[in-house]
Amino acid sequence: MTVTPRLTDTPTWRALQTHFESVRELHLRGLFAEDPGRGDRMVLEAAGLYLDYSKNRMTDETRRLLVQLAVERGVGERRDAMFRGERINVSEDRAVLHVALRAPRGSHILVDGHDVVPDVHAVLDRMADLAGRVRSGEWRGFTGRRVKTVINIGIGGSYLGPEMACLALRSCSDRSIETRFVSNIDGADLVEATADLDPAETLFVVSSKTFTTLETMTNAYSARQWLLSALGDEAAVGRHFVAVSTNAAEVERFGIGSSNTFGFWDWVGGRYSMDSAIGLSLMIAVGPENFFAMLAGFRAMDEHFLTAPLDRNMPVILGLLAVWYNNFFGAQTQAVLPYSSALARFPAYLQQLQMESNGKRVDIEGRPVGYDTGPIIWGEPGTDSQHSFFQLLHQGTKLVPCDLIGFAAPLSALEFHHDLLMANLFAQAEALAFGRTVSELKTLGAGAGQIPFRVVEGNHPTNVILADVLTPRTLGSLIALYEHSVFTQGAIWAIDSFDQWGVELGKALAGRIIPELTEVEEPGLEHDSSTNALIRRYRDARRAERE
Repeated sequence: MTVTPRLTDTPTWRALQTHFESVRELHLRGLFAEDPGRGDRMVLEAAGLYLDYSKNRMTDETRRLLVQLAVERGVGERRDAMFRGERINVSEDRAVLHVALRAPRGSHILVDGHDVVPDVHAVLDRMADLAGRVRSGEWRGFTGRRVKTVINIGIGGSYLGPEMACLALRSCSDRSIETRFVSNIDGADLVEATADLDPAETLFVVSSKTFTTLETMTNAYSARQWLLSALGDEAAVGRHFVAVSTNAAEVERFGIGSSNTFGFWDWVGGRYSMDSAIGLSLMIAVGPENFFAMLAGFRAMDEHFLTAPLDRNMPVILGLLAVWYNNFFGAQTQAVLPYSSALARFPAYLQQLQMESNGKRVDIEGRPVGYDTGPIIWGEPGTDSQHSFFQLLHQGTKLVPCDLIGFAAPLSALEFHHDLLMANLFAQAEALAFGRTVSELKTLGAGAGQIPFRVVEGNHPTNVILADVLTPRTLGSLIALYEHSVFTQGAIWAIDSFDQWGVELGKALAGRIIPELTEVEEPGLEHDSSTNALIRRYRDARRAERE
């Protein structure tokens, strides 16, 4: 068995530590003054995206050493193993093949000797058939009426991706069919989602691999009761519910037939699954043609990631920069700032992608890592965010690397609005990098008493990602860019980016606590004193409410 060397013991890591001491105080003003062509040189183009990474606190030597680290840590070999279908999810002994979800028809990817590409396209074809029938009105509800609202019931990766993408691609969606999402087990989520709907015109997509997920199935059974209370016949369930699951027995017990059940595979992690059957609600919203265009965008970035040299590989460079700030500058967070209202949910989507993938404390050998892994991801759309937290970005004491995402063409006819939007994107990247000095303020006539409060030091790193327009294909490329950046970081840190054992404990404890909240007589409580007291206070409040 090959033992992975500890990251901090590798020669390139030590060289980077030495190098960091020589560049940590360099300012972007100086870096650009010494290299006027930096902004034209530190750029990459791939899969319809343009990345300007020149406003990072790095030199050519930094990039050389980071790429050398990627070579030393076997990023390329691990990437190739993933594309070959090897079991790189070591803790669960599984392949990691979200790239197979967008592989072209006729290609071949083997898992344990079985070609999975035909299976993928068989499901996609069935999804396209259902989506086409719902969109055309051929699919009718139990009373013969057309579907006007699709509600996706899922949680985590079973809703974040489709919800984000439905908003992002709203401009090319079928406005005669509304798509809604229910994820939270808070009953208010489901009640509000259905309050103004007619059950006879509503189709539910229940997304749960096991069909036992607590939140999803609680909502699904409540939705089922809502439907039956209006339509009255169990046969209605099969006309108003479809399932995305691999548990055929539970799906059938719910009342959904096999022809309306769409499967996926254990080599697809939830946070990587929106381009599988999990995206069924999205396909209904935007249509099969647009969904397949999105898959083409995924595939274009996959091919770039697989074939481009590491020093010209966009996901690799993004991932290496994340390591640079996380592990050398000590940056605890990273902001993602899309200058597009359509990408309002993109930061939330990336939170799961990054933090569930790389929030790990042991490496693939099971050893404590001894260094920071995944950064905290957060963000909101610009320009809204400029009027909320940008004060901290510009003049606060924390280093927050930022990704700013924008598009050359607007999604509306209000073109001047878009010019203003993009002017703000470019201005914020410039301001974060270069700031405003004392001498500049004096030239502007600022009073001596105000100057300390108005100085903006700058030297805050940004990546600017541009595309021509937000299309389905562009969205696919953008998502895959971040997927493979996360992969690169995990390979550097030698962690398993594809399990998520950390979410299990809370679920197990909740299962124990549920009957302790609902039983008529208080059971013996054997938690810590705080949890016991909270449970008793809740029980008392519920009893008082009932009385």
